[in-house]
Amino acid sequence: MANGLYAARKFKKDRQKFRWSDRYYKRRVLRLREKSDPLQGSAQARGIVIEKVGIEAKQPNSAIRKCVKVQLIKNGRQVTAFAVGEGAINFIDEHDEVLIEGIGGRMGRSYGDIPGVRFKVIKVNNVSLKELVRGRKEKPVR
Repeated sequence: MANGLYAARKFKKDRQKFRWSDRYYKRRVLRLREKSDPLQGSAQARGIVIEKVGIEAKQPNSAIRKCVKVQLIKNGRQVTAFAVGEGAINFIDEHDEVLIEGIGGRMGRSYGDIPGVRFKVIKVNNVSLKELVRGRKEKPVR
Protein backbone atom coordinates (compact mmCIF):
# COMPACT_ATOMS: atom_id res chain seq x y z
CA MET A 1 0.00 0.00 0.00
CA ALA A 2 1.47 3.28 -1.12
CA ASN A 3 1.27 5.89 1.61
CA GLY A 4 4.33 7.97 0.93
CA LEU A 5 5.02 11.51 -0.06
CA TYR A 6 4.63 10.84 -3.79
CA ALA A 7 1.57 8.58 -3.63
CA ALA A 8 -1.09 11.09 -4.71
CA ARG A 9 -1.04 10.01 -8.34
CA LYS A 10 -1.76 6.40 -7.40
CA PHE A 11 -4.55 7.43 -5.02
CA LYS A 12 -6.16 9.53 -7.73
CA LYS A 13 -5.89 6.79 -10.34
CA ASP A 14 -7.37 4.22 -7.97
CA ARG A 15 -10.29 6.48 -7.10
CA GLN A 16 -11.05 6.95 -10.80
CA LYS A 17 -10.85 3.20 -11.35
CA PHE A 18 -13.01 2.16 -8.41
CA ARG A 19 -15.67 4.78 -9.03
CA TRP A 20 -16.96 2.52 -11.80
CA SER A 21 -18.14 0.00 -9.24
CA ASP A 22 -20.55 2.63 -7.87
CA ARG A 23 -23.74 1.92 -9.81
CA TYR A 24 -25.09 5.47 -9.59
CA TYR A 25 -21.85 6.92 -10.98
CA LYS A 26 -21.79 4.38 -13.79
CA ARG A 27 -25.44 4.98 -14.81
CA ARG A 28 -24.96 8.75 -14.72
CA VAL A 29 -21.74 8.84 -16.75
CA LEU A 30 -22.91 6.33 -19.38
CA ARG A 31 -26.26 8.23 -19.56
CA LEU A 32 -28.22 4.99 -19.19
CA ARG A 33 -31.26 6.84 -17.80
CA GLU A 34 -31.72 8.92 -20.96
CA LYS A 35 -31.00 5.99 -23.26
CA SER A 36 -33.62 3.74 -21.68
CA ASP A 37 -36.18 6.54 -21.19
CA PRO A 38 -38.79 6.66 -23.99
CA LEU A 39 -38.96 10.46 -23.66
CA GLN A 40 -35.14 10.62 -23.96
CA GLY A 41 -34.69 12.91 -20.97
CA SER A 42 -37.33 15.47 -21.93
CA ALA A 43 -40.28 16.34 -19.70
CA GLN A 44 -43.07 15.81 -22.25
CA ALA A 45 -43.57 14.20 -25.64
CA ARG A 46 -46.18 14.07 -28.39
CA GLY A 47 -47.61 10.85 -29.70
CA ILE A 48 -50.43 9.25 -31.66
CA VAL A 49 -53.01 7.10 -29.89
CA ILE A 50 -52.90 3.53 -31.21
CA GLU A 51 -55.56 1.93 -29.01
CA LYS A 52 -57.46 2.30 -25.76
CA VAL A 53 -56.70 -0.29 -23.10
CA GLY A 54 -58.11 -1.06 -19.67
CA ILE A 55 -55.49 -2.10 -17.12
CA GLU A 56 -56.44 -3.93 -13.96
CA ALA A 57 -55.25 -2.29 -10.74
CA LYS A 58 -52.89 -4.14 -8.42
CA GLN A 59 -54.09 -5.82 -5.23
CA PRO A 60 -55.81 -4.91 -2.90
CA ASN A 61 -57.64 -2.55 -5.30
CA SER A 62 -60.04 -3.82 -7.89
CA ALA A 63 -60.65 -1.44 -10.78
CA ILE A 64 -59.97 -1.10 -14.45
CA ARG A 65 -57.77 1.92 -15.04
CA LYS A 66 -58.39 3.52 -18.42
CA CYS A 67 -55.17 3.91 -20.38
CA VAL A 68 -54.09 4.48 -23.98
CA LYS A 69 -51.27 2.99 -26.02
CA VAL A 70 -49.32 5.84 -27.59
CA GLN A 71 -46.70 5.79 -30.33
CA LEU A 72 -44.25 8.64 -29.78
CA ILE A 73 -43.54 10.90 -32.74
CA LYS A 74 -39.90 11.65 -31.90
CA ASN A 75 -38.62 8.07 -31.80
CA GLY A 76 -41.49 5.72 -32.68
CA ARG A 77 -41.49 3.98 -29.30
CA GLN A 78 -44.75 2.70 -27.86
CA VAL A 79 -45.73 3.54 -24.29
CA THR A 80 -48.86 3.22 -22.19
CA ALA A 81 -50.29 6.42 -20.70
CA PHE A 82 -53.00 6.84 -18.08
CA ALA A 83 -56.05 9.01 -18.81
CA VAL A 84 -56.56 11.00 -15.60
CA GLY A 85 -60.08 11.97 -14.55
CA GLU A 86 -63.54 10.47 -14.51
CA GLY A 87 -64.76 9.87 -18.06
CA ALA A 88 -61.53 11.26 -19.50
CA ILE A 89 -61.10 8.24 -21.77
CA ASN A 90 -64.24 9.29 -23.68
CA PHE A 91 -62.48 12.41 -24.95
CA ILE A 92 -59.60 10.40 -26.40
CA ASP A 93 -60.07 8.57 -29.69
CA GLU A 94 -57.71 6.48 -31.79
CA HIS A 95 -55.38 8.49 -34.06
CA ASP A 96 -55.68 11.56 -31.82
CA GLU A 97 -52.49 13.46 -31.08
CA VAL A 98 -51.76 13.50 -27.36
CA LEU A 99 -49.13 15.09 -25.15
CA ILE A 100 -47.82 12.84 -22.37
CA GLU A 101 -45.60 13.40 -19.34
CA GLY A 102 -44.26 11.34 -16.45
CA ILE A 103 -46.86 10.36 -13.88
CA GLY A 104 -44.68 11.01 -10.80
CA GLY A 105 -43.76 8.38 -8.26
CA ARG A 106 -40.64 6.26 -7.90
CA MET A 107 -37.83 7.57 -10.10
CA GLY A 108 -39.39 6.88 -13.47
CA ARG A 109 -41.13 3.70 -12.41
CA SER A 110 -44.88 3.01 -12.41
CA TYR A 111 -47.16 4.92 -10.06
CA GLY A 112 -49.66 3.72 -7.47
CA ASP A 113 -51.75 0.69 -8.35
CA ILE A 114 -51.33 0.84 -12.13
CA PRO A 115 -48.77 -1.80 -13.13
CA GLY A 116 -46.36 -0.86 -15.92
CA VAL A 117 -47.79 2.60 -16.63
CA ARG A 118 -45.30 5.45 -16.22
CA PHE A 119 -46.97 8.28 -18.13
CA LYS A 120 -50.18 10.29 -18.15
CA VAL A 121 -52.05 12.12 -20.89
CA ILE A 122 -52.22 15.90 -20.39
CA LYS A 123 -53.41 17.19 -23.77
CA VAL A 124 -55.59 15.85 -26.58
CA ASN A 125 -55.32 17.59 -29.96
CA ASN A 126 -53.68 20.57 -28.20
CA VAL A 127 -56.52 20.97 -25.68
CA SER A 128 -55.96 20.28 -21.99
CA LEU A 129 -57.56 16.99 -20.94
CA LYS A 130 -58.37 18.50 -17.55
CA GLU A 131 -60.44 21.25 -19.20
CA LEU A 132 -62.27 18.72 -21.37
CA VAL A 133 -63.18 16.60 -18.34
CA ARG A 134 -64.43 19.65 -16.44
CA GLY A 135 -66.52 20.69 -19.43
CA ARG A 136 -64.88 24.09 -19.87
CA LYS A 137 -63.68 23.36 -23.39
CA GLU A 138 -64.90 21.40 -26.38
CA LYS A 139 -62.76 18.92 -28.23
CA PRO A 140 -61.89 20.29 -31.69
CA VAL A 141 -62.97 18.30 -34.75
CA ARG A 142 -59.93 17.44 -36.85
